[in-house]
Amino acid sequence: MKNVSLYAFAFLTFFLTVSCDKDQPISTNAEFNNTDPNFRISTADVSLQRASYDEPCMVTNLIAGQHHIAGTVSVDLDGDDLVITYTTNENWSIQATHLSIGNCEDKSIPTTGSGNPKVGHFEHSTTHNPDVNTVSYYLDASVLQENYCFAAHAEVNGPTGGETAWAEGTDFAGNNWAMFVEAYLSDCNVDDAPVEK
Repeated sequence: MKNVSLYAFAFLTFFLTVSCDKDQPISTNAEFNNTDPNFRISTADVSLQRASYDEPCMVTNLIAGQHHIAGTVSVDLDGDDLVITYTTNENWSIQATHLSIGNCEDKSIPTTGSGNPKVGHFEHSTTHNPDVNTVSYYLDASVLQENYCFAAHAEVNGPTGGETAWAEGTDFAGNNWAMFVEAYLSDCNVDDAPVEK
């Protein structure tokens, strides 16, 4: 009986420690791979929470199977965090995401010698069971320079079945259709927001 009580106390202590850690992503259906302490990941819809005054800083299409617009990938600023959000259209859902981001001049997105992206080596990823419609990555914007690049890859399900998807941007140098996006932090400057009268 004493051992059962000890195990129960240890489990309760562990559970409370993990559940009270505000930096841990909150999700009951996702697995996260996050090697950067400057990142947080969420499956909640953050569109109503953002600090910018109107629209995201930029939005690009999420292209599935080279020919289908499965949704969007948007970039926004929420306080000190740059937020990259995958959102699917109706009839599409996200099974997994992979994200690599860094300063463009550093060529930090992992690629093969022939210029194809190494998705399995991207620093950040999620898997979802069941599928979700929104995934947001939060990065401390202070670790980026003005000109940054990111590759946003997803495994999606839709009317055509399972597909690979990429945020629409510039083609990688390799021989596949993978893409990366070049962006600027100044696009997220909300200091010039119109003043309401």
